[in-house]
Amino acid sequence: MDEVVARAVAVLRRGGVIALPTETVYGLAADVANADAVARVYAIKGRPRDHPLIVHVHDADALDGYVAAVTPALRALAERFWPGPLTAIVARGPRTPLGVTGGQETVAVRVPAHPLARAILAAFGGALAAPSANRFGRVSPTSAEHVRADLGDEVDLVVDGGPAQVGVESTIVDLTGAVPAVLRAGAITPSQLGAALGRPVVTRVGGGVRAPGTLAAHYAPRARIVLVERNARDAEAQRLANAGARVALLSLPDDPAAAAHTLYATLRALDADGYDAIVATLPPDIEANAAVRDRLTRAAAAN
Repeated sequence: MDEVVARAVAVLRRGGVIALPTETVYGLAADVANADAVARVYAIKGRPRDHPLIVHVHDADALDGYVAAVTPALRALAERFWPGPLTAIVARGPRTPLGVTGGQETVAVRVPAHPLARAILAAFGGALAAPSANRFGRVSPTSAEHVRADLGDEVDLVVDGGPAQVGVESTIVDLTGAVPAVLRAGAITPSQLGAALGRPVVTRVGGGVRAPGTLAAHYAPRARIVLVERNARDAEAQRLANAGARVALLSLPDDPAAAAHTLYATLRALDADGYDAIVATLPPDIEANAAVRDRLTRAAAAN
């Protein structure tokens, strides 16, 4: 592990771009302070420059200068959920360039839990700007193989840390308003956030600050996602097949965490098998399923 970390840090310090594992999905990382490296991240992904990146640090103490202040709310969430799959949006500090925030005076910050990501951040000693390591708008990678398939040799180094444990992107909570608001669903739910903060947390769709991964159409495989009610799934699959499409039925585990863990890998496997359409049903509308429901809804909107 030490040799891998040393190689990754050397690439980052010379202005390179690496793919690194996190517990959510694989990230495409560059030195926050290196404008050229950050520009490469945007270019490799094909990501619009007004779409902000998440700033990753080793621990909450390393936020100094990257955020305007570690507010009581941010401190409470950091103590409860970091390292882990939570991104907080707060006021930008002077060490965070506007080129990372999409021109906004807010910054999205996170402390990842994956041991390799943490070791790289600790050895690097600074912050890394890291969106998911895939083409913009497509299915996020949950393995090093996914990164290589998407980005090939455009990345200077792919750090293989095995399959991502969570499997979907981090929860994003906006702490800049009067009421904390979840902008992107993830493994950590609004109820859990509210319990840590001692006050309600709402879910907001649209408006306010721009946040990663919140476009209406996103997370899409090449195959068309068709969402139907459960009792109409087989009939819709047959209709599409009769029209000449190669059709797959998306099958996910009933357990919400297991469904999230397997979602992207399953979509990528169906893409690799050459299906034209994937017929899916949303899991039950409970808080624990919010992330999978969100990703499938956005993927279907990309058709």
